[in-house]
Amino acid sequence: MSERLSRIESLIGADALERLGKLRVAIFGVGGVGSVCAESLVRSGVCHLTLVDSDCVVESNINRQLPAMIPTIGCPKVDVLAEHFADINPEAEIVPVQALYSMADRDQFNFANFDVVVDAIDSLAHKIDLLATASEAGCQVFCSLGAAGKLDPTQVRTASIWETSGCPLGKLVRNGLRKREFKGDFQAVYSLEKNIKTSDLGSAMPVTAAFGLALSSLVIRSVLPPEN
Repeated sequence: MSERLSRIESLIGADALERLGKLRVAIFGVGGVGSVCAESLVRSGVCHLTLVDSDCVVESNINRQLPAMIPTIGCPKVDVLAEHFADINPEAEIVPVQALYSMADRDQFNFANFDVVVDAIDSLAHKIDLLATASEAGCQVFCSLGAAGKLDPTQVRTASIWETSGCPLGKLVRNGLRKREFKGDFQAVYSLEKNIKTSDLGSAMPVTAAFGLALSSLVIRSVLPPEN
């Protein structure tokens, strides 16, 4: 164990830290939510991480997304993060995939290669397909619901996708999963806060980061032994 992981080893134990280091994690979407989740996992000992996102950094990302800085405008988000994470843990295997997950292109992703899939994408139809496909492939799945239009991180919660409440996106995801006759379950991150009324659906880092950190916590806790 390196000194840089000594504090989390003290918290979760050497066995759990070893399991975390062996975990194969894929994060789909590395915007305001996914990028924070990814960095938290790398700093916590995850050594096998695939980053999937088709976007390049634009100036409007700077208020909330970790790869977004003035010098990185125009660069692929996944490449910026992979380079950054190499500075945190040079031994980590970070795989940047500049691609858009879609139903038409799902076959390019071999879910057998992943233990955990984190969904942080926006498109509803593709989101539902990703959640169902990854779950049915045997991956442990964690999902981000609607983080836009909100300012209060203290109202962020986690629950079974079937038990989330107060989130319009959660309702749409549940309806889509029912139409697919999806019978599984997974944990989702959502907010009880009502959307702030604006002309367009803005996003703020206090909430998007809270979503990302909640997702990373779910991944980390997944390697802990069951509570008695």
